[in-house]
Amino acid sequence: MSKEQMNRENPYIVDKKAIERPLTGKMEDYPNGIIFVLDKPYGWTSADAVRRVKFALQRKFGVKNIKVGHAGTLDPLATGVLLICAGKATKMADNLQSQKKIYIAEITFGATTPSFDLEKEIDETFPFEHITRERLESVLPQHKGEINQIPPVFSAKLIDGKRAYEIAREGGDAVMKPSPVTIYNLEIISFHLPAAELFIECSKGTYVRSLARDLGIALESGAHLTSLIRGRSGEFDVENAISMDNMKLFLQ
Repeated sequence: MSKEQMNRENPYIVDKKAIERPLTGKMEDYPNGIIFVLDKPYGWTSADAVRRVKFALQRKFGVKNIKVGHAGTLDPLATGVLLICAGKATKMADNLQSQKKIYIAEITFGATTPSFDLEKEIDETFPFEHITRERLESVLPQHKGEINQIPPVFSAKLIDGKRAYEIAREGGDAVMKPSPVTIYNLEIISFHLPAAELFIECSKGTYVRSLARDLGIALESGAHLTSLIRGRSGEFDVENAISMDNMKLFLQ
């Protein structure tokens, strides 16, 4: 969503710039809805954050029926920009979610996990001493552009109406189909074997955990995601995002 579109919709944006301007006590004062630019805490699910914001808004405005939702899931072990829409702004969620994302990711080579990140324990180890910065750089181009990416089994992808992670946790066989995504930019920030920090600019639906897995395979090793920050979602930067603690103070 461009700035021009955002200005036409004119939702009330709650970020660090708005922290000095508390909300009034009436939802009708925000006819175009509210967008919270949240720096999601580590360990929280996106649904956790939505519930906390909804509860705070219900208490703030003294009403029960407030529509609240997020504009793009962020994994529990990730931090950074999570857009939470309230009121009429929930109609903008799909448009907001479709915008480009920027991530800073740490990928560790030499081991895999079932979830492709630290949510699950290491299940297999591999040699990694042969990996160099130059070798990593040489495989990055094949993972850029329009690609078909296989999502993690432990993900919110729907399979016959059921979340893939629910099937996996019940011991079922969740068959993941490739999804088209676009990785616009993929660069090494730092390299310190067995880990590398990457800058990633990508489309909606990209799983950085899957990218970690794929890079491990390309380098004849294994890999998993050990840190992830969403630095930008569309027009919104993590530098201007508010913490959950500040959000709670803002809505008192």
